[in-house]
Amino acid sequence: MEVHVTGGTGFVGSHLCNKLAENGHDVVAVSRNPDESPVGIDGSVERRERDVTEAGTLDFSGADVVVHLVSLSPLVKPRGTTHHDVTAEGTRNVVEACENDGVDRLVHMSALGADTDGETAYIRAKGEAEDAVSVSSLDATVFRPSVVFGDGGEFVSFTKLLTTPYVTGLPGGGDTRFQPIYVGDLVEAVAETVENDEHTGETYEIGGPERLTLAEMSRSVYEAEGRSLVVVPVPMPLARVGLALADPLPFVPMGSDQYASLKFDNVVEGTNGIGVFVPVDELTTFDGWLGFEDGQ
Repeated sequence: MEVHVTGGTGFVGSHLCNKLAENGHDVVAVSRNPDESPVGIDGSVERRERDVTEAGTLDFSGADVVVHLVSLSPLVKPRGTTHHDVTAEGTRNVVEACENDGVDRLVHMSALGADTDGETAYIRAKGEAEDAVSVSSLDATVFRPSVVFGDGGEFVSFTKLLTTPYVTGLPGGGDTRFQPIYVGDLVEAVAETVENDEHTGETYEIGGPERLTLAEMSRSVYEAEGRSLVVVPVPMPLARVGLALADPLPFVPMGSDQYASLKFDNVVEGTNGIGVFVPVDELTTFDGWLGFEDGQ
């Protein structure tokens, strides 16, 4: 089977391309920067330079399935572009290219809470992207994961940018809850969806085996390095003002959009879709990936 993966040299894309190649598929990693990969791509994976924001560059001829992963990170402020341009308009371009090139099947990576009326630009763009997929003629499967962690991911480094060791302030005391999913577990689900069309038409909300607050995950990151962390709550109204003022400053990792994302939990509300693909009790925990478990 020939599989084209947009964002194929990114964090999730690199892991997915390697998994699909390992499973014997002909894999094409589509990327604006095809030579860049945080974890390395198997030598059997073909790389093609394409930009989802430039419809004329897209060509999925020969593909049996397209996996669409391209998105700006919700963790950092966009520079030089917008979530709407990359995620919403980019997805429309991918959908149109699939239809024009005779590709019937699309696996689309969305996000928990995707909603055109959502509170952040990231969530609104993800909602627009889902709308573009839903009105298309494609046989599509949609994944909505919580935050994804693993080798080559940005979550741990972002946590360190946001905090300082030993004592740190976090908006609302870091009480926002997440359901972090290990990239290997997510990729397992996506690969099975590529290989089995019985998942066509489904939307899967995906989370890991634990619901952890930002403070808990931050403490784990430092504990894995042998350092402690005490979190000092920063009142949300004060954080809102401070981060709004920081919006124009490129060296500050958070802004008003990231503040808004901390006002609501990022967890699966209904059935955890990952259980369709991987038994929940076999999922990798955040502490387990860091190299320790609670109480050890």
